[in-house]
Amino acid sequence: MKSRTAEHASADAIAAVAAYAVAGSWLAAVHSPGLGLLSVGLGAGAVVIGGPAASLLRRHPRYSTPADRVTLLRAVLVSLCAVLAVPVLFTGSPHDPLLVVMGAAAFLLDAVDGAVARRTGTASAAGARLDTATDAALVLVLSAAAAAAIGPWTLGIGALYYVFVAAGRFRPHLRAPVPSSKARKAIGAFQPFALLLALTPGIPPVLACAAPAVAFPLLMFSFARDVVELERRREGQRGLSGREGRAVRPAPPR
Repeated sequence: MKSRTAEHASADAIAAVAAYAVAGSWLAAVHSPGLGLLSVGLGAGAVVIGGPAASLLRRHPRYSTPADRVTLLRAVLVSLCAVLAVPVLFTGSPHDPLLVVMGAAAFLLDAVDGAVARRTGTASAAGARLDTATDAALVLVLSAAAAAAIGPWTLGIGALYYVFVAAGRFRPHLRAPVPSSKARKAIGAFQPFALLLALTPGIPPVLACAAPAVAFPLLMFSFARDVVELERRREGQRGLSGREGRAVRPAPPR
C-alpha cells in the first residue's frame, strides 16, 4: 500500500511538471518576446512548478491527496502566468489578458483545495504548507506583472512572504505556527485580488493603482503583527525557562 501511495505521489508530481512543460512551451512560442526573454520566462515557470513538485516528492512517507492535486493544478496555472509575466517585467510591454484569466483561475481554486481536504479528511500540515507556498508564488508572479503596468514598488507585495521566510533562517522561532486568524486570511486573499484587479483590462488607472496601494500596507501590518506575536512568545518561553531553572537550582551548602 505504501509503495502504491508513493507511486501516486510521484505520478502526480511528474504530471504537473509535464503539463507545465507542454503548455509553457506553447505559450512561450505564441508570445515569444525573443529567445533570451523566452528562456527567462520558461525558467521562471519551471522554478514555480518545481517547488510544489519537489515538496511532494520530499514527503516521508511519500503521498499525495485529492487536495494536493488541486493545489498542483493551481501551481501549473501560476507557472504559466510566470511565463507571461516575467518577460513583461523586462520589456514593459502590455501583458496578455490570458495572464489575468489564468491568475483568476488559480486564485479561485484556492477555495477548492481546502474544501476538498476537509471533505476527504486528508487535511495535513504538509498540504497547508504546499497551499501557502502556491499562494505566495501567485502573488509574486502577479506583482511582477503589475510592476510593469504600475511601478516596481508592487514587487514588494510579492517579495514580503519570502523576506519573512528568509528571516526564519536566522531567527528559527519565526518559523513557529501562529494561531489561525480571520484577519490574516482576509488580508492574504486580498493581495492576489488587488493585483488581478489592477491587471484587468479596462480598469481605470486610479483604481488599478489604488487596489495594490491598499493591499501592500495591509500585508505589512499582517506580517508585522505575526512577528511581534512570535517574538513575544519567544520571550515568554525564555522567561519561563529562566524561572524553572531558578526553581530547581540547589541551595548552596551552609
